[in-house]
Amino acid sequence: MKTAKDEVRKLLDRLPDTSSFEDIQYHIYVREKVEQGLEDVKKSRILSQAEVERRMAKWLGR
Repeated sequence: MKTAKDEVRKLLDRLPDTSSFEDIQYHIYVREKVEQGLEDVKKSRILSQAEVERRMAKWLGR
């Protein structure tokens, strides 16, 4: 199993040399969120489309 450090190294190798610190932080953040989402799916921590629409309707005042 690769460590987080290994994954960041791999990510850095794929980014252009001209990447800013902000660019690098963004890519690490997105990678982390994707990993969290995949873990949520594995553990069945998901919502149906209907439930998402119901919750969004509350937020949007519908």
